[in-house]
This record gives sequence, C-alpha cells and structure tokens, in this order.
Amino acid sequence: MLECSVSVGYGDLVVARDIEMALEPNDVVALLGPNGAGKTTFLLTVAGFLPPLEGSIRLDGQTVKPGSARRMNRAGVVLVPDSRALFTTMTALENLKLASKTGQRGVDDVFDLFPPLKARAKVAAGMLSGGEQQMLAIARALVQQPRVLLVDEMSMGLAPVIVEELLPAVRRIADEMSTAVILVEQHVALALEVADRAVVLVHGDVTLSGPADMLRDDPTALEAAYMGATITAPHG
Repeated sequence: MLECSVSVGYGDLVVARDIEMALEPNDVVALLGPNGAGKTTFLLTVAGFLPPLEGSIRLDGQTVKPGSARRMNRAGVVLVPDSRALFTTMTALENLKLASKTGQRGVDDVFDLFPPLKARAKVAAGMLSGGEQQMLAIARALVQQPRVLLVDEMSMGLAPVIVEELLPAVRRIADEMSTAVILVEQHVALALEVADRAVVLVHGDVTLSGPADMLRDDPTALEAAYMGATITAPHG
C-alpha cells in the first residue's frame, strides 16, 4: 500500500537519511528513537507537508507527487500531529462532524471505539482531559477513513496509565479497519507490544529495524541502537 524510500529535512538541511519502509493493510510499524532523530520530519514528509529531499513515496505502486498535504489526504494518508490540532472552542462532536466523510455513521463508529468520548461529545475540545483530547484527535483522523494513519507521539503529556489504555486502540484500528499505521512513540515497550515491526532512528540514521517481538526480546540490541550503533536486523 505505502512504500517510502526517502531522505527528509528542510531546504538544504538533511534531518534523516535513507529511510525505507513498506506497509500493507493491517500493518503497524513503530518508529522509535530519541528526540531530534527526525521521526516527526519523516511523518510530515509522508503526509505531504514537506517534500522529500531525495527518494520517493509510492501509494499502490504509483509514485506520489511530493509536497501536497491535501493530495496525500485525499489519497487516504492522515496525520495525527503531536499537537493534536483540535478546534478547542468546538465540541468533540463538532470536531468529528467537520472531518467526517460519511456523516453521522462515521462518528458513531469512532464512538464505538472510544466510548468515553461519546459521553463527552457535547463538551468543548479545550475542556477535555489530555487523554480525551488524544482520543478525539485519533477519532477525527479515523472519520476521514484513512488507508494510512500516521500517529505522532500519542503519549505526549499523558500519564502512563492513560497510554496503556490508548495504545491498544492502534492495534484495533489496524486489524478492524485494514489501516496501515506508522506510530511514533517514546513508550518503547508499549509500542512494541502493539506493533508488527519497528524502526529505530537515531541522529537521522536507521540503526535497527526488524520484527517488533524480536526487538522486544533483545533489549541489549535495542539499547545499543538508541546509543547510535547500527545493528544487523534480526530475522524471523
């Protein structure tokens, strides 16, 4: 469904190099690494907000003309930014209706996924708790019927117990909606629990990639990758 082989950055500034990723429906790929590694820049590039400095992005085998967020959104690539970017004076329901491609049916579907959000549907988004705002940000992306969902730092500003409740929803979204997901996440252990594969990006370079369960079972290699050592990808 989605194939990326890109270097990304801003103008002449290269932030991350030679990132290769391929996703099919139902895939969840965790993009891991310390702050400043280039993870958000990569998501912004895939979402069309930035053109790749080198390489290409392909959807269904066709190269996508780079640098248009509207074009990528229409093709089914939807970004949940780390800022959440909600309309804070509008209610949760109004935020969803504004984005929904299928009207109330799409809204009802995401309320089924996030029941606590339904109970707060008529509350202004700015008055929701941090966890509820993150639910709303994801729900607003889902009512756009994404084929590829990009989630940037779902856990930012949230208590670990809330993150433990939210991250499994990513797995459900992939499995039940046949959506491919790229998840940028600092809670490494939790991300590896829901992902199929993982890529570690450090100082703009991919230092480790492979099946999530194998990375989870080899903390020594994972720690070395975070320190910048390039590790041979595990097989399996």
